[in-house]
Amino acid sequence: MALSARNAVSGTVQSVKKDEIMAEVVIELPDGQTITSTITRGSADRLDLTEGDAVEAVIKASEVMVNKD
Repeated sequence: MALSARNAVSGTVQSVKKDEIMAEVVIELPDGQTITSTITRGSADRLDLTEGDAVEAVIKASEVMVNKD
């Protein structure tokens, strides 16, 4: 699969929490940091995501927000 996004990191699914419509997927990176993604439940089901799965998080940089208090 070819994607236009350039930012991709590999990790392991730490947890998947699903409700009726959405799923929250927490991915642990090799250095111990985590990335949390919210995807549709249908996508999570189609990918058959479970704890321990090796996955890749693809980040579209145009959607990153930064805040400083």
